[in-house]
Amino acid sequence: MDNSSFVHFFVLSGITETKNHRFAIFFLTLLCYCVILLVNISLIVTIILDKNLHEPMYVLLCTFCMNGLYGTAGFYPKFLWDLLSPVHVISYAGCLVQALVMYSFVCSDLSILAVMAYDRYLAICQPLEYHAIMSKQKLFYLVCLSWITPFCIMAVNIFLASRLKLCSQYIRRLYCVNWIIVKLACSPAETTVNSIVAYITIIIYVFHGFFIIWSYMYLIKTCVNSLEKRAKFMQTCVPHLTSLITFLVSVLFDGMNMRFSSEDLPQTLQNFVAIEYLLIPPIMNPIIYGFKLTKIRKRIVGFIHFKIN
Repeated sequence: MDNSSFVHFFVLSGITETKNHRFAIFFLTLLCYCVILLVNISLIVTIILDKNLHEPMYVLLCTFCMNGLYGTAGFYPKFLWDLLSPVHVISYAGCLVQALVMYSFVCSDLSILAVMAYDRYLAICQPLEYHAIMSKQKLFYLVCLSWITPFCIMAVNIFLASRLKLCSQYIRRLYCVNWIIVKLACSPAETTVNSIVAYITIIIYVFHGFFIIWSYMYLIKTCVNSLEKRAKFMQTCVPHLTSLITFLVSVLFDGMNMRFSSEDLPQTLQNFVAIEYLLIPPIMNPIIYGFKLTKIRKRIVGFIHFKIN
């Protein structure tokens, strides 16, 4: 039986638990999404309009915020619509697209954080060669790779999932996830290739994580005996480390929830864990960078004073 003729849509059963408080959750979610849009777009526009901020560190930060908008756009509009809808379904094709957006967003975040770590390593440990190594052309290539590579890798995972014959259309989450789609396959034997590619993907991005950790460990070791380097590290690297820790904790909790989730856990708790990385990092990251990085803070404060006066 052809898969597309068997499953035409999926039922997102995770949202059922919100039916008693759906209007309150709707307005709270809408508020959160508006805040995410406001803080990320403000930072992006500030960096684009101010030529003094056209440096690799700020360009990467702009890319980071753009990726946050991309990922949250794959979840919030559909979730807000579901909160007001009597049925919580998503088309088969729409589910695959949403899974692609969710996964590529997470992987791109890690790739951009890796490029940020590399940029800080060059700026602090090799300051004399920094501008020669981190040229505009190289920066452009790194930004493109941090977006295109995760998208292509995840597209392969989603394509493999689309070839499976599924025996259920119920997804016990608020949104579509590739891992859950694969678990709905009628024959576990058919998912062998999916599992191999998934583990290869995990290994690739675990290496990203190790590279980031090594970079910051080396930076800390380098900066310990230099007051100037220590000050530079505290100003520019602490926001990166905060973003990394927030991101890793959020994704780790969601990964453990998917892998080891129990039906004994309240669905409300599972829902919160599932959207944590779509809620906390997209709000926290622009605020942290906006307050910590002097150039951005001065630019935003100056703009606010100009508007008031």
